[in-house]
Amino acid sequence: MDVLLEPLGLGFFVRALVASTLVGVVCAVVGTYVVLRGVAFIGDAIAHAGFPGVVAAYLLNVPFYLGAAVAAVATALAIGFVSKRAGLRQDTAIGVLFAGTFAFGVFLFSTIQGYVADLFSFLFGNVLAIGPGDLVGLVVLGLGVIGVVLVLWKELLYATFDPLGAAASGIRVERLEYLFLALVALTIVVSLQAVGIILVVAMLVTPAATAQMLTVRFVRLMVLAAVVGITSAVLGLYLSYWLDVASGATIVLVQTGLFLVALAFGPHGAIARRRANVRAPAEQPA
Repeated sequence: MDVLLEPLGLGFFVRALVASTLVGVVCAVVGTYVVLRGVAFIGDAIAHAGFPGVVAAYLLNVPFYLGAAVAAVATALAIGFVSKRAGLRQDTAIGVLFAGTFAFGVFLFSTIQGYVADLFSFLFGNVLAIGPGDLVGLVVLGLGVIGVVLVLWKELLYATFDPLGAAASGIRVERLEYLFLALVALTIVVSLQAVGIILVVAMLVTPAATAQMLTVRFVRLMVLAAVVGITSAVLGLYLSYWLDVASGATIVLVQTGLFLVALAFGPHGAIARRRANVRAPAEQPA
């Protein structure tokens, strides 16, 4: 029992636990729509697009959440605008803007003299370094994203599965698409300090992908994704503390492990399909 309670006496660990749990929930909620839409690549692109905002915030001495949010949301909206107005496929627009914005971040980073540990932490994540002010900003952004999704979840779901039908019923699908991109961007900003730019797409996609292996009903899928997100955040954080290893990477590895378990043992997993194939010939009439 002491093994579980001892870390809770440390302020930095409690803040990290609250932050990683909130990140797990927010990523699961928004990630459910990302997985259903099949746009996982956009999460990686927007995560890298947030890097110049983080560097600019450091140079201007303003909160990194502000810089990351401005850069990520602007890039997300630009992806939507370019893909619709220029007649390009969305993945093409993502590729162009993803490369350009990240290159701009590297350019800004190269102007800073000396080693900057704070900026490197955003590449790989350092949830244990979250301070009280960072936690407040994370909670505000996270609850804001969840609040918007709760208010518009039906419209977002309708536009996800049947955009033409949603438009015919009077839903402003194009505006909803821009809003969705902005929500993805803010979700990524919420996750940056926890797992870093390189791993954030896993937080966004893996819990929902795991839940998709277990159920096809939307509400259950989102709830299961949130359970996976919370479980992996708590377990990964404890493991990183006990083993003295990187917290963000450990959280993502736990998520990956849960996905592999669902892939193997879920109702639609490899073992279930194998059993069905074995039963099928036996059940055929002689």
